[in-house]
Amino acid sequence: MDEQLSSNKEKKKERKITLLYILGGGILKEDFILRHTKMIILLVVLAFFFIANRYTCMQKLREIDRLQQELRDARFEALSISSELTGNSRESQIELLIEEQGIDLETAKTPAYELRDK
Repeated sequence: MDEQLSSNKEKKKERKITLLYILGGGILKEDFILRHTKMIILLVVLAFFFIANRYTCMQKLREIDRLQQELRDARFEALSISSELTGNSRESQIELLIEEQGIDLETAKTPAYELRDK
């Protein structure tokens, strides 16, 4: 009996690992695989978590890049609108706009003064 067990163990050790042996599922019957099944499952689950985490991080980085570009565009637009408003609010520019519109207004000849209650 011992001879059969020892001969079976020797045959298993002598067996060459081929692609057909792996694809056929014979490798799943190996002692090493059977003894460490829980650890292998744990490693596979961890690998899936790492892959999913990396995928999520890459999506978030793309979203951050898109939002930063959108922010740059909004800042540029706000700056250009602000400079246009500054240019249009000059006194000379306002006088030109009043003349173009045909509004009958003139600039004040006397400076403005403040009224105070006593």
